[in-house]
Amino acid sequence: MLGIKFIKGLKGMNTKDSVIKRKQFDSFIWIDISHPDLNNLNKLAEEYQLDYFQIRDSLEQGHLPKFEAHGDYNFMILRAFTASVNDRITNISELSNKVAFFFNDKKLITVHRNEFAFLKNLEVSCTTSEELLIAIMHKMIDTFEEPSSHLSNQVDDFEKHIFLKNDAKISLEDLYFQKSQTRISKKLLQITQGVINEMEVSPASKSALQDIKDRLLSLILTYDEVADDSVNLMNTYLSVSAQKSNDVMKLLTIFSAFFLPLTFIVGIYGMNFENMPELKWQSGYFMTLGVMAIVAAVIYVWFKRKRIIRSIKEINFSKNTTKYN
Repeated sequence: MLGIKFIKGLKGMNTKDSVIKRKQFDSFIWIDISHPDLNNLNKLAEEYQLDYFQIRDSLEQGHLPKFEAHGDYNFMILRAFTASVNDRITNISELSNKVAFFFNDKKLITVHRNEFAFLKNLEVSCTTSEELLIAIMHKMIDTFEEPSSHLSNQVDDFEKHIFLKNDAKISLEDLYFQKSQTRISKKLLQITQGVINEMEVSPASKSALQDIKDRLLSLILTYDEVADDSVNLMNTYLSVSAQKSNDVMKLLTIFSAFFLPLTFIVGIYGMNFENMPELKWQSGYFMTLGVMAIVAAVIYVWFKRKRIIRSIKEINFSKNTTKYN
């Protein structure tokens, strides 16, 4: 098992655009480059005979994970989750940042634009560059653990808001971004899984690498479950919203059915023709009200027998109905 501890920092040198830190171990050197620029990477490429196109890949901000065996060293890109769990994610660059690795038995070069907590002030008690690489990979995969738990809890909260009809507000936009973050994270982990499966390590490191593979599989399954739940939740949200609209329309239709004949009666006696005997009846006003009441009662009884009228609770239109944005 690798022992990991934090120290104040690696000895390094600052350039205008880059910070290059070098740490010499017994059998290899670790060179960590943050905020890289093409100038410094070209110098490093000349010193360690690194491929030009791989240097360009290490500078590309949105590059996906990859693995390449190149002559006497290997090149790999991995991405770590760096967004806030509440960020509204729409692409892989907003979700994560990458670390590029150039490595063999004698060296490990890490290149990254952003600062990472698991790289800053990190020293690993190990004897080979392979062990250090695997330790960093562990840290990168672990960055997806907390977001997966947050997304899973978020799905549970959304379900409670929809089905228990409390006063919390849920928007379709919230559901979309939750689904988007889950989908992008799952896809990124699947690509990472393919990259790590291409790696070949020494027998001494196989157990540690297998642990990373197992962790990746567990995270992919978690995100897959959350992704399915997100799709189902969005469909449920749309169904509940449609049902709510139907209930409102049903209620309005029932009220319209009551008032339509009453409006017709009022309209007739509101035309003010000279020859309307009922207007001169002493009890004409009360008789008209009585006719309107009888018509309303007949409509009510007919609706009741046809099971059109139900209680307010049955048509799901109460004060506790879920509030949507």
